[in-house]
Amino acid sequence: MGIIQASIPLFFILIAAELLFTRLGRRSFYRLNDSISDLSAGTLSQIAGIFTKLLLIGIFAWVFEHARIQRWLAIPAWPDGPMLQAHATGATVDWTAVAGWAIAFVVVDLAYYGFHRVSHEVNLFWAGHVVHHSSEEYNLAVALRQSAVGGLLSWIFYAPLALFGMSWEQFAVCYALNLVYQFWIHTRAIGRLPAWAESVLNTPSHHRVHHGVNPEYQDRNFAGVFIVWDRWFGTFTEEQAAPVYGLTIPLRSWNPLWAQLHQYVVIARNVRRASNWRDRWRSVFGSPGWRSVADGGAIVIPPVTPQAVHKFDTVVSTALSRYALAHFALTIPPALWLLSTADRLPAVPLGAGAFYVALSLTNVGGVLEGRRWAFAAEQARLGALGAASTAWLLRNEAPLWIGGASLCCCVVSLLVLWSHRSAFTLSSDERMDTVHRELAGR
Repeated sequence: MGIIQASIPLFFILIAAELLFTRLGRRSFYRLNDSISDLSAGTLSQIAGIFTKLLLIGIFAWVFEHARIQRWLAIPAWPDGPMLQAHATGATVDWTAVAGWAIAFVVVDLAYYGFHRVSHEVNLFWAGHVVHHSSEEYNLAVALRQSAVGGLLSWIFYAPLALFGMSWEQFAVCYALNLVYQFWIHTRAIGRLPAWAESVLNTPSHHRVHHGVNPEYQDRNFAGVFIVWDRWFGTFTEEQAAPVYGLTIPLRSWNPLWAQLHQYVVIARNVRRASNWRDRWRSVFGSPGWRSVADGGAIVIPPVTPQAVHKFDTVVSTALSRYALAHFALTIPPALWLLSTADRLPAVPLGAGAFYVALSLTNVGGVLEGRRWAFAAEQARLGALGAASTAWLLRNEAPLWIGGASLCCCVVSLLVLWSHRSAFTLSSDERMDTVHRELAGR
């Protein structure tokens, strides 16, 4: 099991602790629909990572094997052995290995800074990263709201490390530790740390700035672990005004699949509408805020305050909210099982399992929005699952209690859906957004 997957229980423990902290302090850091969307996007990211991480590691390993400078020049190999050497009388520290691992961790963080910065400055890269910024809350659940496809281009920034002789195993460990570190900084429960920490490390205060849509906070504080990169390269901003979180053009959806893909759709539409190749190029590789003159020019971000912002919300019955929560919870165990067994599963069951998890979580988001397509898609999913459960029971391919529980769950869920079918009223081009309805009435 990888470092990130092994950290998942700790992530949920810390989320529970933050949630308890907010409840005791009567502070509002979490909303159920937003948090389900966060965790669903994170689950899709991990499932997609089964396939995309092979590309990153594969390219890294190929560069290391065929193009590292040690193959051509008489340069010592990058030390990546164990930092402790065991002996019969105890253990000694291998300081060369310690230095090799420390330098590796630092340069991986520098490469992350470069990748992260470009992910905000180039539209094609932003399309992969935007999902992480699309929540209008800021809490530890948002840390898990990650891209499913954004890492496909990250090898451009990390492969050069293999040129200098860093092994893919060492890179994978440092990369995972870098991402795990960034989890805890997604919180409003921690103010400022001591001055030395704020000067060197990326902290909750620094990262709140990064997630702010305030004009003064746009495209600032790209650091992963060490904030010194932002200080050195001129992208650092101190937290002053309270940040407003989300996107300059809000997502306004709980659908985790749409959160992953919507910016690619925007790019495709802009390319299709562009009247010349220069505008098509800039639609893909220009700044995310760039717009052609025909579309009104570059996006200008107005000043914002938390008090003036109306967060996206939807109105569904308590029963449907509980239904969505229950089916989200029921999808997580299969997803975790898929992640833990991915290296042993044949391609067809692996792909089928990934499709089922993606469909389940997408339907949960659609239920939370009262979408017509979600009513149809959820019936189809439950029908297919019920049929599979019946087949398992008839063929004795699963324990009786598992097949029976699955079949009962499908029947009860279908009854709940049909009893609330009138709530699924929105077509694909409508939003059940109370804010929009309020503004329309003014």
